[in-house]
Amino acid sequence: MKNNRNIAEKFAEGQTVFSVEFFPPKTEEGARQILRTAHKLVELKPDYASITYGAGGSTRERTVEYGEMLMEIFGFEIMAHLACVGHSVPEIDSVLNRFSEAGIRNIMALRGDPPRNVEDFRPAEGGYKHAADLVRHIRERFPDFGIGCAGYPEKHPEAPDFDFDVEMLKRKVDSGADFIVTQLFFDNSHYFKFVDRCRAVGIDKPIVAGLLPALSLKHLMNFKSMCSTDIPEELIGKISEANSDAESAQIGLDWARRQIEELKAAKVPGIHLYILNRADSAIKLSRFIRA
Repeated sequence: MKNNRNIAEKFAEGQTVFSVEFFPPKTEEGARQILRTAHKLVELKPDYASITYGAGGSTRERTVEYGEMLMEIFGFEIMAHLACVGHSVPEIDSVLNRFSEAGIRNIMALRGDPPRNVEDFRPAEGGYKHAADLVRHIRERFPDFGIGCAGYPEKHPEAPDFDFDVEMLKRKVDSGADFIVTQLFFDNSHYFKFVDRCRAVGIDKPIVAGLLPALSLKHLMNFKSMCSTDIPEELIGKISEANSDAESAQIGLDWARRQIEELKAAKVPGIHLYILNRADSAIKLSRFIRA
């Protein structure tokens, strides 16, 4: 069995770390899709691939199963997501042990979103309320693991203000997180301001830019509702005026390409593509990341 390398070491090499994100499939066609996509992405040699974790652990076994598959068959370094929501501490330990047995040595530590139709996050009985608590637990139980955490360039929707949000992020870093991966954004100025805020409070870990190309107007509106992200009027206007799905997709890819070029010029430590288990956009954008 192959053991993952600690992803944190990659940031010390001085190159832009390139990563992609998968989600565990729920159907047979979804299973075929993720395997087709992984096969196509092997040639890109991403530095690592993350795989998400369903609310309340609903995809726990599939996260492990497909994490192992992506690692063993395709040779990806894997970062598995793990969330506090729905889990007691013993259950968290059980998941961590399962990841460790599978050779997965990198964890994206998250609080997680409350279930649908539940307004406020409530920790499970005997569980953790904050991602910082999960980070600390992982660092104590598995000191050799690489640990990522989430950052919000446009502020977490539940945070009262930016100062509070950045202070909560600092708690995660102080608890042992090695690097930060941001929520997706379409305006790079949000990322640069966010980095400045983090540095001002003493957060010195790598801050990876998370990007997802908008492929249609519906795509954009879904992002806005799910992530509360700012959608530039220029991007909305261009996609609204597109004459076909292919033209819309190309506009979204061109926008993401310009984001990547600006981010690379600023020497960001990493770029993370939310690919939704699709290979085409990642293949088209990776050459700008790797250039």
